[in-house]
Amino acid sequence: MQAPGFWFSDPERPAWPARLLAPLGALYAAGTALRLRKARQFTADIPVICIGNLNAGGTGKTPTVIALLERLQGRNVVAHVVSRGHGGRLPGPVQVDERHHSAADTGDEPLLLAAFAPTWVAHSRCDGLRAAQEAGAQVILLDDGFQDPTVHKDLSVIVVDALRGFGNGRCLPAGPLREPVAAGLARADLLLSVGDTTAQALFRTVWGGAFTVPHLVGQLELLRMGMDWQDQSVLAFAGIGHPEKFFATLRATGANVLRCEALSDHQPFNATLLRRLEQEAVSLGAQLVTTEKDAVRLPAPFRPKVLTLPVRLRMTDWGVLDQAFERMGL
Repeated sequence: MQAPGFWFSDPERPAWPARLLAPLGALYAAGTALRLRKARQFTADIPVICIGNLNAGGTGKTPTVIALLERLQGRNVVAHVVSRGHGGRLPGPVQVDERHHSAADTGDEPLLLAAFAPTWVAHSRCDGLRAAQEAGAQVILLDDGFQDPTVHKDLSVIVVDALRGFGNGRCLPAGPLREPVAAGLARADLLLSVGDTTAQALFRTVWGGAFTVPHLVGQLELLRMGMDWQDQSVLAFAGIGHPEKFFATLRATGANVLRCEALSDHQPFNATLLRRLEQEAVSLGAQLVTTEKDAVRLPAPFRPKVLTLPVRLRMTDWGVLDQAFERMGL
């Protein structure tokens, strides 16, 4: 989802479209609050850690899930992932199999996460949790679902892009939020902002007064795979929440980024689009490059033509999360 520019205006002085849409935003917030109050919860027999957000669109949840998986695996804990599988056609619950499933079956994030841990997709998160615990999970990472009131969470981590913060602080469609910041953080256990030092400072300046839970800090870093990007001519394309972040990371490697193609989040790759990208890359003498999440949506015959730029989340301090794991017996 590509957010309108006014979503990320100053929360103290929102742009006029945000003010005009404010009544609709208030209705959206009221609807979310009502849904959260009325639903019945399913409680799993094992701990459930929710990695969610208050913003619509990309905030860094998938790298956060991967980082938590690796941390839990380092503690010899069997962790599974449960996701609704955005855009996937399988109602589930089904365990994602990279050999047999496509992004059209499961959604792109579950297909990527399946490379790191057993991953389940289910339109009903309750059914997904049941399937994971029956399959031997000791803990479940719930990818998204913070606003799903049907599932009990033992730990909820809210992930936010430090540079964009909570935008203008208003709910859809007047702003980028699924629910008000105060209401969301009141139900959360931890807040994780993802971004570089400058972005983190901005986030604390604008939003620090709203923090009511422990604030964790992380930064996305390039995973070194032996590829020398310096002066490599590339045509970059990405269909993630905020493609410009990927393009900036690619430029920071020293690559010569000749052109960028920003696509909508989760956009399917049809033959016409891929043919055009390939022809443009050939005419520019450039290498096609995309993100890990986009790469899993590419048709198998096309994947060898595209390089990926993998990133991983580096936490500044794991102390608070490690303590939370220990309280859950992990």
